[in-house]
Amino acid sequence: MFIGQSEIKYAVLCAAIALSAAGCVTTPVPNEEIAVAKSSVQRAEQAGAPELAPVEMAAARDKLARAEKAAADRDAQPATHLAEQANADAQLAEATAQEQHSRKAVMELDASLQALRQESLRSTQPNQ
Repeated sequence: MFIGQSEIKYAVLCAAIALSAAGCVTTPVPNEEIAVAKSSVQRAEQAGAPELAPVEMAAARDKLARAEKAAADRDAQPATHLAEQANADAQLAEATAQEQHSRKAVMELDASLQALRQESLRSTQPNQ
């Protein structure tokens, strides 16, 4: 049983179509990852990160913008990685801002306690 030349051409054509179709299947655009990163950036902004963690905030915004551009260009893998990095940077910015707020609160509490101690000492000393 011999295979004719037209049958070989048909087989090659089918293989080429199959490979082309497989090439059209791409990784989906990471809409969910980008949405999560946007949410993290918004939370960081609300926590005061632009003022208290400007470097981390700038990195998060930059990576989010690059992720959105990659997604618009249908370049899913870089978009996913950049969105994940933006999310991590935004979480770091938020945590840094919260830590700065906590430090400030501790310093204010320490100052209040010191003032109370001094007032307490003055009121217990006899007037001379």
